[in-house]
Amino acid sequence: MIDIHCHILPGIDDGAQTLQDSVALAKAAVDNGITHAVCTPHIHFGRYDNTREIISQACTTLRNTLSDHNINLAISAAAEVRFDVEILSAIERDELPFLGEWYGDKILLLEFPHGEFPIGAAKLTRWLLDNEIRPMIAHPERNKGLLERPEKLSPLLEQGCLLQITAASVIGDFGPKAEKMALSLIAEGVATVVATDAHHIKRRPPLLQQAYDIVSKHQGNAIAQKLMVDTPWAIARSHFPGSD
Repeated sequence: MIDIHCHILPGIDDGAQTLQDSVALAKAAVDNGITHAVCTPHIHFGRYDNTREIISQACTTLRNTLSDHNINLAISAAAEVRFDVEILSAIERDELPFLGEWYGDKILLLEFPHGEFPIGAAKLTRWLLDNEIRPMIAHPERNKGLLERPEKLSPLLEQGCLLQITAASVIGDFGPKAEKMALSLIAEGVATVVATDAHHIKRRPPLLQQAYDIVSKHQGNAIAQKLMVDTPWAIARSHFPGSD
């Protein structure tokens, strides 16, 4: 399986804090059936001011360490970018790393504030799309504003935005409301991928296989395969040359 949202790079956001933490998460991912991971540390302006260089260096360090430990997880890196007007200038300066590509568009993993659906969301996503950047909305099923009014997603879906659902939401680890919305978005056919959003080996481990089994039970194996293997690989394959 292919994981395109996780926080396993060491010491640069609220995910793995040490290289030892990163190795433990990577080993758990492999044990869970994950073969490739695009690591997506936060870029949250004013809080996690990560850059391409910082992220790339952390990824190289972890990649070399995984090789030393014979842990067969292929990794690359992008970012989970918090909704902010500063995204526009960062894009214009070519400072943001992308998840990959989708039908010719670059894919940006875009995170909304957890407590609300931000005013102006559709304007930002429209600007991104007009600039051949397709937003993938991170974990919409965990956003309080969308849980209260899921219809607010409709304009973004009509624009062509993609949705990333959290595996732990499918499993039920984020509560019944998030679980219900996650399964509903999958059943409606509007979810694009399911990913782990793993942060911590005990509190938020990589549990993609468990989500795969649940989706397969409710929607069939073909849908589970699409959400956790085929589509994430189609998006991220440019990160892993020679892996086809």
